Amino acid sequence: MVASGFQNLFKIPELRKRIFFTLALLIVYRVGCHIPTPGIDAVALASFFAQAKGTLLGLFDMFSGGALERLSVFALGIMPYISASIILQLLTVTIPHLERLSKEGEQGRKKITQYTRYGTVVLSIIQGVGISIGLENMTSAGGSAVVMFPGWGFRLMTVITLTSGTAFIMWLGEQITERGIGNGISLIIFAGIVVRMPAAIGNTYQLVASGEMGIFTVLILTFFMIAVVACIIFVETGQRRIPVQYAKRVVGRRMYGGGSSHLPLKINTSGVIPPIFASSIIMFPATLASFTNIEWMKSVSDALRPGNFSYELLFVAFIFFFCYFYTAVTFDPANVADNMKKNGGYIPGIRPGKRTADYIDKVLTRITLGGAIYVSAVCVLPSILISKVNVPFYFGGTALLIVVGVAIDTISQMESHMLSRSYEGFLKKGSGRMKGRR
Repeated sequence: MVASGFQNLFKIPELRKRIFFTLALLIVYRVGCHIPTPGIDAVALASFFAQAKGTLLGLFDMFSGGALERLSVFALGIMPYISASIILQLLTVTIPHLERLSKEGEQGRKKITQYTRYGTVVLSIIQGVGISIGLENMTSAGGSAVVMFPGWGFRLMTVITLTSGTAFIMWLGEQITERGIGNGISLIIFAGIVVRMPAAIGNTYQLVASGEMGIFTVLILTFFMIAVVACIIFVETGQRRIPVQYAKRVVGRRMYGGGSSHLPLKINTSGVIPPIFASSIIMFPATLASFTNIEWMKSVSDALRPGNFSYELLFVAFIFFFCYFYTAVTFDPANVADNMKKNGGYIPGIRPGKRTADYIDKVLTRITLGGAIYVSAVCVLPSILISKVNVPFYFGGTALLIVVGVAIDTISQMESHMLSRSYEGFLKKGSGRMKGRR
């Protein structure tokens, strides 16, 4: 059963050490989220962020675990690293040098990782300069300035502090990946989102106690949240398996190869990238409007807030675009077909080479449509519920995708450690492995 599976976690010394090491570094991260950057009026900043909900600042604050709202040393969070990683992935397709590095195995991966670190520092410096200048122009609802002593001294100190904080978080994530249970960067984002759960439960309890929210509404929301989580688990573990047959080869007096396998294609190949990019692009006008007093910009900002029809329509359109775009960038059917042909593999009924590549591309295009519809539904329905019912729903769609996806990957990582040492997984034999479905 699940309980016995969790008990087995601590029977393996190495896995137990990795779990405690991961928890220790996540605690260090959460402590750093509460260390403020010098020169900031915390009360005025909190008042400003209360007005900035639904903008790009609110999105970044979610990924930083509330560190941006407090402008702590970890205010930039891990977003510069994620942005640098995505940029490097996109450049790998267009720059031959990076493409060669990606095919050189471990040494090439280390070089790309090094470039990603440099890119993270550069992006952190740029964002740090923008934040420091923007903070000097911010005022609370009461008119109090957020920065107590503006000037280049404050800007330089803020850039150094925020860049160092992001570099330290990047190091924490890499340590968790290498010496912990894996998925270091994802676990840091996971911790930043989940840490808000107690406050959300407390706020809901206060609303119920004051009579502003009924028990029936809370039950409906709980059921809705469970249903969305179940849908995410069902789709994220789902696969379209293309059967692959391998021909037998005679080398000398021995026969090699033969047998059958399959090519697994995930329904949601692009993961959580489309909603993150879509939210960033659409919320950019709302963020700009928060720094200005121009009427038409404020009108555009109001029209592009979550819950409005114009926002949801654009959100879905961008999600579809980025689902297909990111899948095309990260998965090359021609390369897969070529590798399959070199290894003597073929899809039954399909000729090797270009016909195989076209077939894989056709299947991938169809399941990406289903994945885009699924991501759109998960991201849009919760926001509509929040705006129409007007209740503090804890998880938005993007956050749910991250939390559930990271949880599935982390369980798979721990289960692989257990199974490699002849322990059963979290469930009994025959049903415990996190397998995809046909």
